[in-house]
Amino acid sequence: MVSPDCERAIDLALARRNAVLKFISPNDAGLTKSHQYGFLLPKAGWEIFTTCPPTKANCETAVLVTWPNGQTTDSRVKWYGLKKSEYRLTRFGADFPYRTADNVGDLLVLIPESIERFDAFVFDLDEDIEELQAALGLETFERGAVYREGVAQLETEDECLDRNFRRFTAPLSVFPKGEVFSRAAREFVQECVAKAAKMTIDEALVRWMTTEYQLFRMAERQLCQSDIARPFRDVDDFLETAARIMNRRKARAGRSLENHVEEVLSSSGIPHDMRPDVDGRPDVVIPGRTEYLDPSFPVEKLCVIGVKTTCKDRWRQVLNEAKRVPRKHIFTTQPGISTNQLAEMNAAGVTLIVPARLQKEYPPDQPITMLTIEEFVKDVRRKIS
Repeated sequence: MVSPDCERAIDLALARRNAVLKFISPNDAGLTKSHQYGFLLPKAGWEIFTTCPPTKANCETAVLVTWPNGQTTDSRVKWYGLKKSEYRLTRFGADFPYRTADNVGDLLVLIPESIERFDAFVFDLDEDIEELQAALGLETFERGAVYREGVAQLETEDECLDRNFRRFTAPLSVFPKGEVFSRAAREFVQECVAKAAKMTIDEALVRWMTTEYQLFRMAERQLCQSDIARPFRDVDDFLETAARIMNRRKARAGRSLENHVEEVLSSSGIPHDMRPDVDGRPDVVIPGRTEYLDPSFPVEKLCVIGVKTTCKDRWRQVLNEAKRVPRKHIFTTQPGISTNQLAEMNAAGVTLIVPARLQKEYPPDQPITMLTIEEFVKDVRRKIS
């Protein structure tokens, strides 16, 4: 069940047709001791939150922001064009509660009423984060995402990717299975990205995920257009249609990561079973179900992985999966988690696997074992050899 704040944020964003989403990073929270200050905002769709264009000059606009606790701040959206080439939301006053170490990994949502006035929300529950992104058709990677004039703003891939996307979606009359999208995305990256062959495993997985998201969005626009443009019989018909679209989006995002994790393991020659029928139904067991169920097989050669796009509160689920293995791994693309939550995970015997380029969004000196994908592959190969 999503929170009332989540429902209100969705209603406001859909009504106003504009929103900015970004995961709060250690830098945003002032934990990296850099000279930068405030929340970094995505450049895409800058027109919805400032009058300052991205030129070679500094500029700022005043904005009154209403926060979830009812507090208002006389803030500024600043464009740093002389040296940094970035937008930041700054000026929050004393005792501002949403730029703390515990906010790292939370989702900040800004919904402009106008250039001069925003409503802001901060979400830390996975269900709220997933519901809001699904409602707006967004997946928030790295620096953020923009919902502008009722449409998710996507960065255009090169002409090769666009050509392949159109070739893939043109004959579709129904949604393909998730693994079809995932496999196509990997193939298109391999064909169209010049440096694909030289990518690290970490770089490849992030590129596969973003490419698949763009491919899915193109297919969704094509396949859902007639459904959303038709006259609805009644309110229930409308709600059922909206729920079907949102549920498909949420299910695809999670399964997409699982599909690409499976490809990483297979291409790396690591034996594994996906979603095996063992206690708790973990996402991945290495080397497999047979070895897990064999009491004579050494526990130290077993590895259990929970695959979760976000894991700020759902990470505890893995503790009840495959209980024979005391230390669990979580493979996630969550951009940042607070120090306190990382300490809790570590105390519970959790190791995180996070793509290298996303690890910079985590607090410095994090109190947990955190591996890149490449490090994990090397570690598990050594363990099972």
